[in-house]
Amino acid sequence: MPHVTAFARNQWYVAAYRHEVGREPLGRTLLGEPLVLYRDAEDGSPVALHDRCVHRRYPLSQGVLDGNRIVCGYHGFAYDRTGTCVYVPGQKRVPRTARVASYPVLEQDSLVWVWIGDPALADPRTIPRARHLDAPGWVTVRGMEPVDADYGLLVDNLLDLSHETYLHGGYIGTPEVAETPITTEVDEDAGLVRVSRHMDDAECPSFYSRSTGLTGRITRRQHIEYHAPCLYLLHSRIAPVGAEPEPDGSDPHGFRTEITYAITPSTDGAVYDFWAVSRNWATNDPEVTEFLRTSNHTVVMQDVDALNLLQRTLGSERTGYQELSIGIDTGGLAARRILARLVEEGDKPAEQVR
Repeated sequence: MPHVTAFARNQWYVAAYRHEVGREPLGRTLLGEPLVLYRDAEDGSPVALHDRCVHRRYPLSQGVLDGNRIVCGYHGFAYDRTGTCVYVPGQKRVPRTARVASYPVLEQDSLVWVWIGDPALADPRTIPRARHLDAPGWVTVRGMEPVDADYGLLVDNLLDLSHETYLHGGYIGTPEVAETPITTEVDEDAGLVRVSRHMDDAECPSFYSRSTGLTGRITRRQHIEYHAPCLYLLHSRIAPVGAEPEPDGSDPHGFRTEITYAITPSTDGAVYDFWAVSRNWATNDPEVTEFLRTSNHTVVMQDVDALNLLQRTLGSERTGYQELSIGIDTGGLAARRILARLVEEGDKPAEQVR
């Protein structure tokens, strides 16, 4: 059987970028649930409904918006933003059971978050922040790639950056990444994993040399924060050797880059890989922006191809095969424990989880 990570349903997940949700219905599948997303005609707030008409299960995302109603493109059933059917063709009476699920949704830091689980447990204050994505003084390039692999494999991939040396050589990988030991901190209660690498004398990878102009040896810092189950932040700092940047990025010789991933499971064996690269340097240089966009897309697609292959490989493994883990897997193993706990808590009655 292929690797399958269970879904923690009582959690917030990124369903889209802000710019993707507008007055055209958008279909996405989160945790096996088909959703349609659009914006309210009056206040512009995002709406998330179950993407199936109650009549013949036609996807509402293939319909149209009429004011604040979404109209099924098959037989014309119309729903308000609460999911209540307000019109059926050919009759005045609307069946009492004619409604679809409406999901809690929140827009924050240019991301649209949706809660698939028990609505009574949806607390917007628990959504982790990624303020750099739309903060003044920052420029961000972003995209999303669907991956035909278990979402736990993407979590593993991002928490073990030693693969940069081998999979991403020529872009972000250098020998020092794999050679440098990691430090790992885990806050089980907060669902937070931190993994760090400090490289004091490293080759400058082309991703940074071509965008910053640095050509010599550099100090390089990678500080990961994984907020289970969805948000991954990589705080990257580089500077010439001997001119280490300050934590706030204020050193004029240092370069601070924030790399963000939202890891959203779609179905068993499929995950949305939302990625973004933000910088507060060379913000008026369109060539740097385009270089970072194309280069990071190439890096993401290298991961996509590797994970698609890995998923197929795991699907053909013999029953009972043994997985080997080493020191670089500490963060990923901690994330697996946290994800398993979140799934277990989500299976409990709501009064036991609060």
